[in-house]
Amino acid sequence: MNYFTDYASPVGTLRIVENGRGITAIKYLKNFRVLPADACEKETPLLKQAITELKAYFAGQRRHFDLPLDEQGTDFQKRVWAALREIPYGQTRSYKQIAEAAGSPHGYRATGMANNRNPISIITPCHRVIGADGTLTGYGGGLDIKKKLLELEASTLVQKDNQG
Repeated sequence: MNYFTDYASPVGTLRIVENGRGITAIKYLKNFRVLPADACEKETPLLKQAITELKAYFAGQRRHFDLPLDEQGTDFQKRVWAALREIPYGQTRSYKQIAEAAGSPHGYRATGMANNRNPISIITPCHRVIGADGTLTGYGGGLDIKKKLLELEASTLVQKDNQG
């Protein structure tokens, strides 16, 4: 059985889906296409935990997530998504760097496509991937939201540095 809830985050409403094993999707509601056929709206303990962790992230109090994930994709996509989760908070990587980390050093385009198909926004931080020249490139939530997420992380790092 799949369950979902919507969370009105500071960067837009997020639809969060879980299947009893882990989080399967966190997508901007404006981009959410299709729910699993058996999905019903219910705020389960796992969905509540996801909202709690996301709230802490947006408040600058969380850099890592402890949620179980159950992402559906090809082996290559899963390697890319795992590489995305290795990008340190407040840092960015190029598509080339992610391709290398995923074991496909010349697979920049395939890496870009896997990044684009990331089912679990923010927790699998595809917003931390930028162009080789340092420019912001596509993001499912829009470049304005990508910029806000990167600015949030950068400002949190600055605050932490100033405190200690």
